[in-house]
Amino acid sequence: MAADSTQQALVALNRFGFGARGGNSGDLAAAASDPRGFVLAELTSPRSTRLENPILHSTDALLSELYGLQQQERAYRIAVNQQSANQQAANGQVASEPTETPAPQPFAPLPPQPNFNVIAERFRAEALARIQRAHAPACGFVERLVTFWSNHFCISAIKGPGVRVTAGAFEREAIRPHVLGRFADLLRAVEQHPAMLFYLDNAQSIGPNSRAGQNGKRGLNENLAREIMELHTLGVDGGYTQADVTAFARIITGWTVVGPAARLGTPGTFTFNANAHEPGAQTLLRKTYAEDGVAQGEQALDDLARHPSTAKFIATKLVRHFIADDPPQALVDKLANVFRDSDGDLKAVSTALVNDPLSWSTPLTKIRSPYEFLVASSRLFARTPDQPQRYLGALALMGAPLWQPPGPNGFADTNFAWATPNGMKARLEISNQIAKRLGNLTDPEEALDAAAGAAASADLKQTIGRAESREQAIALVLMSPEFQRR
Repeated sequence: MAADSTQQALVALNRFGFGARGGNSGDLAAAASDPRGFVLAELTSPRSTRLENPILHSTDALLSELYGLQQQERAYRIAVNQQSANQQAANGQVASEPTETPAPQPFAPLPPQPNFNVIAERFRAEALARIQRAHAPACGFVERLVTFWSNHFCISAIKGPGVRVTAGAFEREAIRPHVLGRFADLLRAVEQHPAMLFYLDNAQSIGPNSRAGQNGKRGLNENLAREIMELHTLGVDGGYTQADVTAFARIITGWTVVGPAARLGTPGTFTFNANAHEPGAQTLLRKTYAEDGVAQGEQALDDLARHPSTAKFIATKLVRHFIADDPPQALVDKLANVFRDSDGDLKAVSTALVNDPLSWSTPLTKIRSPYEFLVASSRLFARTPDQPQRYLGALALMGAPLWQPPGPNGFADTNFAWATPNGMKARLEISNQIAKRLGNLTDPEEALDAAAGAAASADLKQTIGRAESREQAIALVLMSPEFQRR
């Protein structure tokens, strides 16, 4: 295979996907024969975005399970406190004068303690399903789009048990079905999902002049409104003001999650609580939205999705993620135009990204994120992931714990974030761990050929050939620019 065709194959596999699979996959040759077609084929594959697994649960089922555990915990604490009170009363009675009143019974059996380990079990199951899906396809472009949008609309599992137990379901239910659909539909699904409402506190946001707001116990929370405009749609320079943030926060008051009492519907589902909604019309970005229940907020979201600033912001982030830390302006402008002209058709935008010549001529200078690095490693050595904790631990070591970004702006998408001395030291440690597990099961020269083919440098081949052991050679392959760059 010629070096030029191999280089284009690497662009297809590494820039847009998760790298070549090892073994007898033939991914490098398939990508070299038709690089663009190899990437775009996934966009036409039926249900390519879906992740369906019988062991994974819906958000409402997960939250109902959590509500049950929390109720068990409350019952257990009440029983423990009552038993302690009974014991104290019994001890006090023994020391006092005899009485005809029967002594309390301090040793009544306690109710069972809740097993909160189930939350960790649900999280690990979701993580494994996600990693296995990324491991499987020939290219992985759709899975890369899923990870991009999941980071764009990020939540963090450390917010609390309600977010942690639904982190995977959020991605499966709100993001995956829409990554090749309309941005407006994706936006609405994300902002109305319980995980997002919990994460950015809108489930507790109360309109000051609403019926619920009259008691004064809770008030308006602007977190979700602010991040929708700053991070999800318009961008920080998108032309909105603090007054717009406050108006939008009022518009989406009442967007909440049904609790265990099921007063407003099925526990664990999105609902609109009219009693908590701020009454009256609101003006957002110089447009007035009449009071219309949940539709008031949905119309505002639709308008934000179609705003020119949103098209520019989304296009810039996509190009930065896939092409270069300093996004080529011509490509950004092209994608923004496609976004606007197609009414936010994300499949059309993704297709335009792949078809543009700049996507193939720009050098591979970006470094793989920790997640991309781990998935690419498992693919290269044809090892189907089966131990989620190994991957979760490695991601934490490299500073990118799964579904736990440091803030609502997600993980950084530039080399500056990952190509640090500590970051590269962690990658080397993970590479050595992988090499140690593989031992003599893998030929490092075959692995390099599967990963880079004729594009591998002569110096790298020579270095691998001189390695002191197979383990060292495998680690060198994993740490090489040919494998780290995308």
